[in-house]
Amino acid sequence: MHFLPEKIDDYAVAHSQEEPIILQELSKETWQKVLNPRMLSGAFQGRILAVLSKLIKPKNILEIGTYTGYATLCFAEGLTSGGKITTIDKNEELETLQNKYFEKSGFRKQITQLVGNAIEIIPTINEKFDLVFIDADKSNYINYFHLIIDKMNSGGIILSDNVLWSGKVVEALDPKDVDTKVLLAYNKLMNEDPRIETVLLPIRDGLTLSRVL
Repeated sequence: MHFLPEKIDDYAVAHSQEEPIILQELSKETWQKVLNPRMLSGAFQGRILAVLSKLIKPKNILEIGTYTGYATLCFAEGLTSGGKITTIDKNEELETLQNKYFEKSGFRKQITQLVGNAIEIIPTINEKFDLVFIDADKSNYINYFHLIIDKMNSGGIILSDNVLWSGKVVEALDPKDVDTKVLLAYNKLMNEDPRIETVLLPIRDGLTLSRVL
C-alpha cells in the first residue's frame, strides 16, 4: 500500500539503499511460490527495518509472524555479536523456504524458529527483548502487545506493521470487519499506554515505532 504520490514514492525508493542480493532472491522466490506474496516486507521497508536494527544493536529480537523470513534477515543485520532472533509463525509449510535463506545468509545459528500459536508460545519464552516486531494476525495485535510488554528491556523498541491497514483505519467502519476494529483500538492503545512512547509512520501500509520507557 502506498500513501505518497507515486513520483515521490519512487524518488524515495530510488534514493534509498538497495536490498542485498540474498533478499532480492528471497523476494523473487516468495512471489513465485508462496500464497499472498504481498505480505512480504519488501525492499524499501526492509531497508528501514535493517537500519533500525543497526541503530538499536539488539541482543534479543522477537518476531511475531515469520512468513518467508525476509524481515527476519533484515533484523539480523543489526544483531550484536552473539545476539539472536526468536521468530514465530503458525505455518509450518514455510519452514523449508525460510531455512534455505537463513542458511545462505550466515545467520542460521542466530535464528530460532518456533511453529505454532504465538499466543501460547510467547508466555513460555523466558527472555527480555530489545526489539519486537509484530506482523501477524491483526485480530491479536492487542493480545500480542500485552504478552510482550513485560518482556521488553527499558529502551527497547516495539515495531508494529500494517497499522494503517490499506487506509481502512480512516474510513467508515464495517461492523463485520474485526481486523480494522482491533487495529483502531490497537493504535489508540499504543498512543495512550504510559509505558511506551509512540510514533506512527506512514511507511507503506503503516509502521508504528514504540519505545519502552
